[in-house]
Amino acid sequence: MTKRRTFTPEFKVRVVLEMLSGEKGLMQASREYGIKDTVLSRWKQEFLERAPQLFEQPQDNHKQEERIAELERMVGRLTMQLEMAKKVLATSVSPRNNGE
Repeated sequence: MTKRRTFTPEFKVRVVLEMLSGEKGLMQASREYGIKDTVLSRWKQEFLERAPQLFEQPQDNHKQEERIAELERMVGRLTMQLEMAKKVLATSVSPRNNGE
């Protein structure tokens, strides 16, 4: 049984960029690196499909950070409310138990 080769993301990007820049053609890269042309075509397609996501992430990060800050404020408010409720409950229960 032949062992499957794995390639690092950096290697894949380098090969795809060589093909996109015209430095190497698909068949030339296939021969040089010993990788089937269908695999290289898939790498190129995935690269081009995912490229827009690279520029969308800062917006998503900002939205996530805003959501996290909002949830942290909510947790703080609820913690304060819980502590106040515990104090009120403790003071309202204590005199009844002592008086009986």
